[in-house]
Amino acid sequence: MPKLLFQGHGSFRLTANDGRVVYVDPYKGKGYDVPADIILVTHQHHDHNQIDRCAQKPECRIITNEEALAGGAHNRFDLGGILIQAVEAANKNHDPRQCVGYIITLDGVKLYAAGDTSKTAQMASFAALELDYALLCGDGLFNMGPEEAAECAALIGAKHNILIHLKPGESIRKKAEKWTAPDKLIVEPGQEIEL
Repeated sequence: MPKLLFQGHGSFRLTANDGRVVYVDPYKGKGYDVPADIILVTHQHHDHNQIDRCAQKPECRIITNEEALAGGAHNRFDLGGILIQAVEAANKNHDPRQCVGYIITLDGVKLYAAGDTSKTAQMASFAALELDYALLCGDGLFNMGPEEAAECAALIGAKHNILIHLKPGESIRKKAEKWTAPDKLIVEPGQEIEL
């Protein structure tokens, strides 16, 4: 089964069944020593784009918001069977022309990495995708708070919802235990789960 290591803040690592590694929004935590095949960056704020933290294979593919939005579209990438679809991400602090989320499909698992966002119009279409996991920000400072993230979780309809990207120093467990999202899964920084 593929695995997800939540490194902290908005950062996580995916490991496919064949050993390929995908880092999303590298910044916080440990576990960057496994060489990356793919690195995804949702936007250029310093707490999402520390690609130099990641060990990288020589052929590592880095996709940032710039490639994801090239040509003014939300682009799609097929990287040897790992599918990456850029989607909308926006709020008063994040320009939709410079920010994206990603829907990542590997080994038959569909995962939504929201990036920094609040509710977007495109989220209404996600239920039809039958997502397995949605990782939703909830700091309530630069992004939507937990209440809006719970609304998004209900709208998206993923099988499992994971709250990430809280205010610095805020406990994921304490916040997630009170989170009203359906089908929530509490994953703490440093924890790795099978998908």
